[in-house]
Amino acid sequence: MLIPSIDLKNGRVVQLVQGERLAIETDDLDGWIDRFARFPKVQLIDLDAAMGSGTNDALVRRVAPQLPCRVGGGIRSIDRAREVLDYGALRVIVSSALFMDGQPDVAFARSLADEVGAERVIAAVDSKGGRVVIRGWTEPVEVTAVEAVRVLEPYCGEFLYTHVDREGLMTGTDMEAVGQVAAATTRPVTAAGGITTRAEIDALDAAGIDAVVGMAIYTGTLSIDDWEE
Repeated sequence: MLIPSIDLKNGRVVQLVQGERLAIETDDLDGWIDRFARFPKVQLIDLDAAMGSGTNDALVRRVAPQLPCRVGGGIRSIDRAREVLDYGALRVIVSSALFMDGQPDVAFARSLADEVGAERVIAAVDSKGGRVVIRGWTEPVEVTAVEAVRVLEPYCGEFLYTHVDREGLMTGTDMEAVGQVAAATTRPVTAAGGITTRAEIDALDAAGIDAVVGMAIYTGTLSIDDWEE
């Protein structure tokens, strides 16, 4: 399944290359809401909140009730997770808060799952240079994505694996790395990072893995106007 993404930064819809270099920005949030409304899943990320540099909360509150959203970025407490779910998000994507001192924070993961329901938690295990990275992909921790999913599996309903090394480059994702993460857990896995073509999305779908796509959609490289699953 294709999951289109909306990334928010400085009050605008953006696409970044590897989470750093701005490639696309637009004020046409309503236009993208309309284009994505027919998709069964949409990913909404507050990049400023993820990086600890601000918030786009007003936009998150606006989008979440209108689309079947999984929302991430700066969700570092149980209260914040509840708040975002109350906005209308179907699930929350949690990353940095699931790690402490370089390792998975099992105590927090368990508490979050107990409070909001594991089925509403998507654990993000984003990888750069072979290690999980947190805080807007700026801080590596000591574990690999495969190691992280094995520990966190009981406390979430799904994993989001972003191959940051390919993010925004439109060169294709690392199918082997995605497959290794999927093989390490019984939970559903959604892949992101460099996914560009219909063939790649279909290959992931055949393996039971959903695909988050941003840059390829926003540049028009991947047409979604007549997209059918």
